[in-house]
Amino acid sequence: MDQTLLGIGTRLEHQQYGPGVIVGVKYATYLISFIHHGIKEVDKIDTKLDEIIPENVSTEIETTDEVEKSLLKILKMWGGLQETIHLGEKWQKGTMLLQPFDKSLKPKEIPVEDFFHKIVMLRDRLRVLEQNINSNKKLTDEEKVNIQQYITRCYGSLTTFNVLFRYKEDYFVGDKSGKED
Repeated sequence: MDQTLLGIGTRLEHQQYGPGVIVGVKYATYLISFIHHGIKEVDKIDTKLDEIIPENVSTEIETTDEVEKSLLKILKMWGGLQETIHLGEKWQKGTMLLQPFDKSLKPKEIPVEDFFHKIVMLRDRLRVLEQNINSNKKLTDEEKVNIQQYITRCYGSLTTFNVLFRYKEDYFVGDKSGKED
């Protein structure tokens, strides 16, 4: 097969960078997401590049929207790759105490790390839900916007838990318009 016609989603092996997947196609190069080296731009005629599984063989140059869809497909294919989110240092090895109003009932102690893990999992699942909505061919743009706004309000409800995150870039962000529902 002509190595210059490979499309987004093609799995490759590079002698220097290892396994990867094409996430973008330019005129003379591929944008390839390598498992251990991140995204690199590689010449289409690079002799160190070996095709493993071809996908979407085409002469077209891909748009940004198509690159995003391809990245989502790649993440699903490779699976198990997750962003590392750090718990704030002051919460490490801490516990949460859920105390019932009725003092005769026993309180429940939960490690903060376990609770934090559940919060991060919830955020990740909301992100996957957003991606599925955006890529859904049956929903109208208006329906997508309405559902996205609802998800944004869900993120807003979770901002209370931002105190647990070490880095501000990991915080939940809700509606920034200032209006409440």
